[in-house]
Amino acid sequence: QVQLVESGGGLVQTGDSLRLSCAASGRTLNNYAMGWFRQAPGKEREFVARISRSGGSTSYADSVKGRFTISRDNAKNTVYLQMYSLKPEDTAVYYCAAGSSPYYSDYTQYDYWGRGTQVTVSS
Repeated sequence: QVQLVESGGGLVQTGDSLRLSCAASGRTLNNYAMGWFRQAPGKEREFVARISRSGGSTSYADSVKGRFTISRDNAKNTVYLQMYSLKPEDTAVYYCAAGSSPYYSDYTQYDYWGRGTQVTVSS
């Protein structure tokens, strides 16, 4: 139905910024709400941010609110996660997900997933 590929991860220092991208193929992204999740080694998948189909509504985890911004460009079939003021606690593999009608923070409600991009924040 849809294939998602994340990019933009890398190694940065505390306080740096990074922008992640999620490029989709298959069905156009305007069919889906989009979410970003992250997972550190040995930990469960954690909700980061969600954006509605049109981009008119966004939600964020408390841990990233005010630092991260999710956006989408449906014409380009791409969703973004702009990250500011990165902290070592943000180190994780970041995953892009798509869902037809998900509860925003519940990863089980999303239907499609990318393979992830690594973000490492050094102190």
